[in-house]
Amino acid sequence: MAIFEYIEVWYNRKRIHSSLGYLTPLEVEKTIMNRKRAA
Repeated sequence: MAIFEYIEVWYNRKRIHSSLGYLTPLEVEKTIMNRKRAA
């Protein structure tokens, strides 16, 4: 369970990526979802 929490809470949501414009994966996902709703 501790590994799952590390991956889900820390690594995936808070780790910024240069290929994503230094946004967190969660921020990128929210941006994509907002664009889909607006279309």
